Amino acid sequence: MTKKSLQSLFLLLICLLAIPFAQAEDSVEFPGREKYLKVPYIELEDLFANFEESVIIDVRSEYEYNTLKIKGSINVPIANLRQFENELTRLRAEFPQKRLVFYCNGKTCMKSYKATVKAQAMGLENIYAYDAGVFDWVKAHPDLGELLGRSPVRPEQLIGKEQLAAHMLDPEAFSMRVRELKDKAVVMDVRDPFQREGVGFFPGHETNVPLDAVDKLSRAMTEAKAKGQTLFIYDAVGKQVAWMQYSLEDAGVKDYFFMDGGAKAYYDWISGSMWKK
Repeated sequence: MTKKSLQSLFLLLICLLAIPFAQAEDSVEFPGREKYLKVPYIELEDLFANFEESVIIDVRSEYEYNTLKIKGSINVPIANLRQFENELTRLRAEFPQKRLVFYCNGKTCMKSYKATVKAQAMGLENIYAYDAGVFDWVKAHPDLGELLGRSPVRPEQLIGKEQLAAHMLDPEAFSMRVRELKDKAVVMDVRDPFQREGVGFFPGHETNVPLDAVDKLSRAMTEAKAKGQTLFIYDAVGKQVAWMQYSLEDAGVKDYFFMDGGAKAYYDWISGSMWKK
């Protein structure tokens, strides 16, 4: 074997050994890729290079979509499967040659994969999951993102974990602050009617304003700010309120708190307190 052949063989071995490491890195950064092995995915810069040839579909809730999104994307929430299927059928008929690309929040969000699986089950082709998510997109291409309907998206406008945590209270502290402030406290349950099931936690202080009631939410925030009241807001499991923080900050509201873990955590806290008694 010649020296050149040995060098070629050595390079080939290095490449083969590198593959498992690359796959391992992918499984850590993108856990969904290992879970959904049959789902084709598209990388951020590949999507950017083929932006005009893609129909980009946001499969999150309408509220998340209206808060932060990829510019020009179409909102087709996967939560409503019948509507999701009907809309995909329409989009494929309207754009037969374009790729359909699904996205959600970020690398640990599985909705983009689930949407692609559903599209596969419908027999659709040329479909992909863009699994890096909306946050990585707007950081890389701020002019192709929208925050509260405005573009470009400046990096400093994105709310980090520390800023969210500064407004989080556990259920016990949340309840105590509501009682302490009395008439200066306004509690907002932003769960939808299905999640709420007619049950609230703070009679006399509380109003139910689902996140999709945008105008009502805006009025409640404006009124609380004008009256110098503090808003106490909770959802089902403490996830959706993170999106509401953008609207609060944009409206100049500073006196607000979220319930860490939402209604589920409140139920757990109450159950634990009763058990101790």
